[in-house]
Formats: sequence, structure tokens, C-alpha cells
Amino acid sequence: MTVVGPFGLSVHDQALEADVQNGLAAVEAGLLDATKSEVPFITEAAQHLVRAGGKRFRPLLVMLASRFGDPYAPGVVPAAVVVELTHLATLYHDDVMDEAEVRRGVESANARWDNSVAVLTGDFLFSRASYILADLGPEAVRVQAEAFERLVTGQILETAGPRGGADPVSHYLDVVRGKTGSLIAVAGRFGAMMSGADETVVDILTQYGERLGIAFQLADDYLDIASDSHESGKTPGTDLREGIPTLPVLLLRAQAEEHRRPDDLALVELLSGDLADDTKLAEALRLLRAHPALEQARQDTVRYAEEARATLAPLPEGYAKSALVELCDAVVHRAN
Repeated sequence: MTVVGPFGLSVHDQALEADVQNGLAAVEAGLLDATKSEVPFITEAAQHLVRAGGKRFRPLLVMLASRFGDPYAPGVVPAAVVVELTHLATLYHDDVMDEAEVRRGVESANARWDNSVAVLTGDFLFSRASYILADLGPEAVRVQAEAFERLVTGQILETAGPRGGADPVSHYLDVVRGKTGSLIAVAGRFGAMMSGADETVVDILTQYGERLGIAFQLADDYLDIASDSHESGKTPGTDLREGIPTLPVLLLRAQAEEHRRPDDLALVELLSGDLADDTKLAEALRLLRAHPALEQARQDTVRYAEEARATLAPLPEGYAKSALVELCDAVVHRAN
């Protein structure tokens, strides 16, 4: 057994492991090449998050999905680069909107330079992704455009918040489907599509990617509260401190509104206040970790991961399918 990928993914076949590692190395080289500019400052800003590392979860999914066709097809690696560039571009923009100071354990672009530089660098990455995409054909352009529309719609929904009378939890899951699920779905779709896999397989891996993407985000929500060291480079409680509503908090609010228990209402009030003070943040984390809402959020994460696993059933057995199943297990493990 060997290990590859962002979560210590076990690969039980040496040929598959070597191919995936080679593919990810080619993606890394492609990312560095795509973020070069004749203007040195643009190169520095564009490569800031590339060089900070990251899970490369989306390129890994592209590589595994391509195993159901020809994994050496010329469009596979460029498609993985497109997906990761798009993801990186959204991070630059997200950090501006969230006023984040840290990303992947390093200073965010907006903190290192300013908001204008961060926004324009994100735009630069989008343009480079589009340039590569143009060589992959009109169908790839359409798929990416639809996903990008969903991604932006999810961001707008998050910014606008739920309309009066709407269920905040359902609204949040719609946000996650758009902001996170859509692009991970494209990773599965591109991998299968660029490898020439059957259309049925393409559809299965698209559905798988979307469900896995939702589970992936919900696991991050859970880890922001439950973990002592956050995989993303953020310290625990970062989302709480920034006032970002995540699933555990929304579930807590729903329970507090329904049952009106004094302890729940007091915790909601604490979370609604200023958590810049480390003592208050630590108290909020302590109380949330003991609250049933956190366990419910974990169970929801597991449910979406299991749904992703179930979509794989029609695919032929083999090492690639086993690796995709293990990705579901890895996401669940993060939430345990």
C-alpha cells in the first residue's frame, strides 16, 4: 500500500499510484507556468497561494476520474490546472470579502498587499484558466461557464442571506452546493470527459463530485470548531471569529429558536457578539464542542459522503473506484 494525495489516500496499485503522482506533478508545473507574467509583481502575487501549497483535492479527483477512460489523454492535466486555477482565484476574492488575514498558513494576498491587488490577481487567474480552457473545446467551456455561474450564485446567496421565512440551514446547503460542490463536480466531470469515458460514467462522476464537495465543506465547518489544528492553515474558531455562519452554528440557532432552552439562547448570544477576545472565543468553542448541534453537523457530513459513495456503485470495480471510495472515507475521517 502506498499513499498519495491530500488526505493520505491509500492506493493499492503501483501503476495507479505512479500515474497519479506524475499527473499531480504535471499539474503543479502547469500551475506555476500559468501564473507567470511578464510583470514580475503579477507573477509574485499570482504564485503567492500556489507556492503556499494546498490539498490539490480537485486535481486529484481529475486524475482519478480519468482512469475510467484514457488517463494519458492530452486534455486531462490542462483540465486539472483549469479547475485548480479557478479555485485559487476564488480564494483571492473570498479573502477580500471575508477580510481574512491568513490563508494556507501564510499571509493572505489582501493582507500582504491590499484588496485591489488581491481582486485583480484573482481576475488574472480566471483569465489564465479561460485561456487554457479555450484549447479544451466548446463543451469544456460550457461546463466551466455553468459551474462558474453556480459558484458565483452561491457566493451571492451567501452574501444576501436567506430571504424572510426561508430555512437558514437549507439556504446554507444551497450556498455550499454552489460555492464548493459545483467546482468539485467539474473536477469529476472533466477527468472523465477529457479521458473519453462513456457519458454515463461522466454523469456518475459529476454527481459524485458534487456530493463529495458538499461533504468536504461540511467537514471544514466541523473542523473549524472541533479540531485543535485546522488543515487549511486556519486556527480553530476562525469562522466563528469572523462571523461566518457555518452548519453547526445554524443548527444551534435552529434548536435554540425551536426549544428556547436558556443555555442555547445564551450561547447564540455569545456567538452573535464580538469574538475578537481570545477568552470569549475559547468559551464559545468549548460550549459548541459539547453541544448536540456539532454532532448533528458531523452526521450530516457523513451522510453526504455516503451519498457520494453510493453514486459510484454502477462503476466497474478496480483500483480507481476503490480510491474514490477511500476519498469518501477520508472526508468522513476528517469529521471524526
